[in-house]
This record gives sequence, structure tokens and C-alpha cells, in this order.
Amino acid sequence: MNAEAHAAHPAHSHPPTATGLDNLKLGFWVFLGSETLFFGTFIATYMIYVGRSLEGPYPHEILDIPLTTVSTFILLMSSLAMVLALNAVQKDNRRGALLWLMMTAGLGSIFLGFQAYEFTHFYNEGLTLQSSIFGTTFFILTGFHGIHVTVGVIWLMILWLQTYAGRIRSADALKVEIAGLYWHFVDIVWIVIFMLVYLMQEG
Repeated sequence: MNAEAHAAHPAHSHPPTATGLDNLKLGFWVFLGSETLFFGTFIATYMIYVGRSLEGPYPHEILDIPLTTVSTFILLMSSLAMVLALNAVQKDNRRGALLWLMMTAGLGSIFLGFQAYEFTHFYNEGLTLQSSIFGTTFFILTGFHGIHVTVGVIWLMILWLQTYAGRIRSADALKVEIAGLYWHFVDIVWIVIFMLVYLMQEG
């Protein structure tokens, strides 16, 4: 590789693919594609069996739309914070990056708190994995999403620590961008879940 080519692709970067995308970013898009299939399977299963439970409690009896609307709004605001975090990293604004990464992780944690409260409430009302078809499909779908949010929060906190230690700069913005892709994906999946599970209720 000559000097000009080396300068165009420094050692810490990944060379672009034939699509023009960075290798790491392209690989992550493929990963998100596989995740879409997983979530699509769970969502399809839920939709197939919705309304077929022979025993309650049923969705219209137990789902709290106002509460979940608030938690959904919080998760959506975390996506905005993620965009601001990436922008701060790209501009070498360390203070801004620390603020918005922590804000994103914090909002994600609040969402998880809402979900933990909801699960506990449902359990106390008699809805469990074993109680009915609705319980099984609901807890698997939303629980699988909650695991993804938890992974995202941990990932963001690792990035926060790296930024605090001065190891994340504008040249490393791709690390934050990929975390952002994951976070936005998780948010989009939740919008779909919220619409299909909470807003399109059947007895």
C-alpha cells in the first residue's frame, strides 16, 4: 500500500466495502437484519395467537396504555439523546458526549424500570408465562426486547467510561455510530410492539 492509500485508510479504521460502507458497519447491518428476523418471528407468533387465550387476564383487562405511552415516549427521547451523543463525539465535544451518552443510558434504564414494574404488576394480577397463550407470547416478545435494551444500556455505559478515560474521540466516532444504530433499531422495534400489542388489543 502506498503512502497516499495508507493515509486514506489509517490503521484504526476499517476499509470500505464495494457498497461504500465501512466493513464493520456493513457487518452490523447484516446483524441487525438477522435480529429483524428474530423479532419478526416473535411478533408474528404473537399476532397469530392473539385473542385465542381461553383464560384471563386478557389484554384489554390488564394492559395500561397511559403508563406504556409514557415509557414509549421516554425510549423515543433516548434516541434523540443518542443522536446528540454521536454529534458531540464527531465534534470532539467530550463534555457533550459524556452528557448525552449518560442521558441515553439513563432514559433506557427508566424504560426498563417501567417494564419491570409492568411485569411485576401483571404477575400479581395472575398473568405469567404459563397462565395463558397471551401470557406466554407477551412475556417472550416484550422480555426479549427488554434484554436488548439492557444490552444497549450496558454498551452505552462502556462507551461512557471509554469517553471519560479519553479513549473515544472524533476518530473513533464509528464505535458510537454503531451503538447508535443498535439503539435506534431497538426503539423502532418497540414502536412496532407498542402498536400491535398495546394499541391493537383484542379480548
